[in-house]
Amino acid sequence: MTEKKTHKVTLIPGDGIGPEVTDAVIRILEATGVKFDWERFAAGAEAFEKYQEYIPKALYESIERNKVALKGPVTTPIGGGFASINVTLRKKFELYANFRPIKNLPGLETRYPNVDLVIIRENTEGLYVGLEHEVVPGVVESIKVITAKASTRIAQFAFEFARKVGRKKIHAIHKANIMKLSDGQVLKCALEVKKG
Repeated sequence: MTEKKTHKVTLIPGDGIGPEVTDAVIRILEATGVKFDWERFAAGAEAFEKYQEYIPKALYESIERNKVALKGPVTTPIGGGFASINVTLRKKFELYANFRPIKNLPGLETRYPNVDLVIIRENTEGLYVGLEHEVVPGVVESIKVITAKASTRIAQFAFEFARKVGRKKIHAIHKANIMKLSDGQVLKCALEVKKG
């Protein structure tokens, strides 16, 4: 009988409801019979209290080494404090595709029955770049950055996913009617990927 392989996974339980959520996911994963070795790390305010870093170097090294991580919600202070742990990790590891399947559960009555869609959102650009400044007292400007590279990459991801699972339609959600250059570029790239 061969020994089951143990999978090393970086675990960031988070704070607030994070530990409860990650504990539930761990129970589900371990119920499969797959063996895991969880490397636990704090991030955010809790990590700063212990290590004077919001994302400790050891956490980055663990993710790079293991190539997989499970992260619970980590509080981002509103209006001040440290940068979003989510956005920081997305940028560091090029986690550009936010993938959200949405489907009605059988037997559960809802206002909109037969929903079956997947939202794929670019995760590293737009307002997520976090570029802001105060122009004059009382006037703040946020800069939305959109590149052809990221717009093409997310469109390719969406089309590849649709082909792989046999989906027939893709909708590019944008505000190109108002933001003609930035969202216009998102739409242009999506249409180019569709043609290609």
